[in-house]
Amino acid sequence: MCSPSKRRYQRSAQLFRRAQGVLAGGVSSQFRAYGYPHPLFYTRGEGAWIWDADGNRYLDFTLSQGPLILGHSPPELLARVAQATAQGQIYAGQHEAELELAERIAQLVPAAELLRFSLSGSEAVHAAIRLARGLTGRPLVAKFEGHYHGWLDNVAWSITGREEELGPPESPRPVPWSQGVLPQEAEHLLLLPWNRPEIVERLLRRHGDRLAAVICEPVMCNNGCIVPEPGFLELLRRLCDELGAVLIFDEVITGFRIDLGGAQRFYDVVPDLAVFGKALANGFPISVLAGKAQVMEPLASGAVIHAGTMNSGVPSVAAALATLDQLQRQQVHARLHQLGRQLMDLLADASRRAGHPLLLQGPGPMFHAGFTPLKQVRDYRDTLQYDTAKYARFVAGMHDRGVRLIGRGIWYLSAAHTPEHLEQAVQAAYEVLRQL
Repeated sequence: MCSPSKRRYQRSAQLFRRAQGVLAGGVSSQFRAYGYPHPLFYTRGEGAWIWDADGNRYLDFTLSQGPLILGHSPPELLARVAQATAQGQIYAGQHEAELELAERIAQLVPAAELLRFSLSGSEAVHAAIRLARGLTGRPLVAKFEGHYHGWLDNVAWSITGREEELGPPESPRPVPWSQGVLPQEAEHLLLLPWNRPEIVERLLRRHGDRLAAVICEPVMCNNGCIVPEPGFLELLRRLCDELGAVLIFDEVITGFRIDLGGAQRFYDVVPDLAVFGKALANGFPISVLAGKAQVMEPLASGAVIHAGTMNSGVPSVAAALATLDQLQRQQVHARLHQLGRQLMDLLADASRRAGHPLLLQGPGPMFHAGFTPLKQVRDYRDTLQYDTAKYARFVAGMHDRGVRLIGRGIWYLSAAHTPEHLEQAVQAAYEVLRQL
């Protein structure tokens, strides 16, 4: 006989068993394999809420891993997508709305003098790295431990890893993220520690004559939501200028979430290239490679090839225009920062009162929660001290109380969340923490 908790998810359990017969692992993305108590099936979302196949309703702080900055199913956006799609879906050619979207992004994002559209963040990152190598004629790309730049082989390194695998902080060792990633892929990769300026400068100068690019999440969102320490992004900008390398910001998460102009405007550090996705179209598939005109020239001339049959499809472009309209008109970002700070403060207080204090870090529109003895988490190696098993029990308890969270600790806010939703989440958190 199954427990009351398991009975809540019986329909999803049946569907998951069925899915395992036709979908590898029962899912279409590995990140979905980690659902509680097993991968769940969902039927609809509205505002800050999502419903599963068993009829359970959840206050949603996953927002589909971040894209749903306006919340689920915003009526204005859906109406505009339906209207645009009725005229066509994709043309194997240009359309005026695509041009309008590019002009809007160029007005908002400091580095966006020229743009190219793609579907996913992974492929836009791939294009950025190819472009940097084509422009400089150099092979080496520097990335940071714990930073995620998509699932493709050339960047699928040191996203995770155990302490004993990482090597010394002064000379990090590349750790493959997956089987099937060839060791040769790491030959043109330089690993760096986040927020460690002395080590970063020494390593970059040592390899400067081979360095094509430095790529980073300007906020290390995927592991700990760790903001750059004062002066760190400025250091990367200065070193890339001195060494003739391309600075790439992976703004797939930060772009249009932390600020309309991205982290580059929020922190006032302008990269040479930037990659955007997720929040731009509130869940519709689109990504952007944007950059300074001089850096984008090999792409513009065709010397560096970028292509894609599905790029700038009509529904996604319409969704992106509708999203930007609402973000600007309603001044959503100021509210997201306010709500995020408020929620972090409330969770910190509730966790202290419950006797299980959470460390909460991040800029607000997204932040990280976790159990750790550290007072501050500065880089990936610090994240290894999080008690992930304890946090998994917390997530399970929240889920049973109707609050949906991401297991790795990142919380996302949307325009659909209200102070009342925050109070509901904090009350649930307090109850769960008291029972841990």
